[in-house]
Amino acid sequence: MINVIVNGACGRMGRLITKGVTQQEDMQLVGAIEYAQHPEIGNDVGIVAGINELGVNITSKLSDVIENGDVVIEFSKPEASLNHLRQIVEADKAMVLATTGFSSDELAEIHELASKIRCVMAPNMSLGVNVMIKALELIAKSLGDDYDIEVIEAHHNHKADSPSGTALRLAETVANALGRDLDEVGVYGRHGIIGPRQKNQIGIHAIRGGDIAGDHTVMFATEGERLSVVHRAHSPEAFAKGAIRAARWVVNASRGLHDVSEVLFEERQ
Repeated sequence: MINVIVNGACGRMGRLITKGVTQQEDMQLVGAIEYAQHPEIGNDVGIVAGINELGVNITSKLSDVIENGDVVIEFSKPEASLNHLRQIVEADKAMVLATTGFSSDELAEIHELASKIRCVMAPNMSLGVNVMIKALELIAKSLGDDYDIEVIEAHHNHKADSPSGTALRLAETVANALGRDLDEVGVYGRHGIIGPRQKNQIGIHAIRGGDIAGDHTVMFATEGERLSVVHRAHSPEAFAKGAIRAARWVVNASRGLHDVSEVLFEERQ
């Protein structure tokens, strides 16, 4: 039996993961974490998730439950996630890290810490997005430098970071495939008299509104034609399912930082 701890338990993803874990024959939920001032602290996480009482009360301290767990699934804020990663390394547990919005310094620390444990990290846990990433590598290499590339993402009006971690991953994928440095060629929105588009630019644009679960489009445009690769998430359940699969995989993985594509594609080999 795999013992799972969920951080961000009262958020949309946390509630879906709580429900999903209870549906797995080989998993059980043993811990649920939220920030200290959350009004649901002390309440049963099953009731919060809209299912039966589970006998697992929401706490603000990972240290209260970490020894009972095998893997922590983390959908939270960057500062909290990094703090939890430090605790997970100390306790020698596994982690699924799906938080986005990390700074470059925070990412550097994550890479250093995650090398000591079993960790899967990805900005998007869905199978469709990871198939899209694989396809974009081939498309970018095939089309080369003759196509202008733009990444457009849309999310619900509660999303805190912009652009999305997935949009950045898509842009990095095509930049790497074309031998470009995204830090040098990335353009984040456009405004005013900016002049003609530079050939090697990769545009990245964010839209926020309503309850959009997540839309991502990568457009390749040239004279006479345009190719768009699109992924639309109809609900966050796709991400929850991917995170649960990653949790099952990572507890038996080799030590180090893994990408979710390893989970999703190795399962099918």
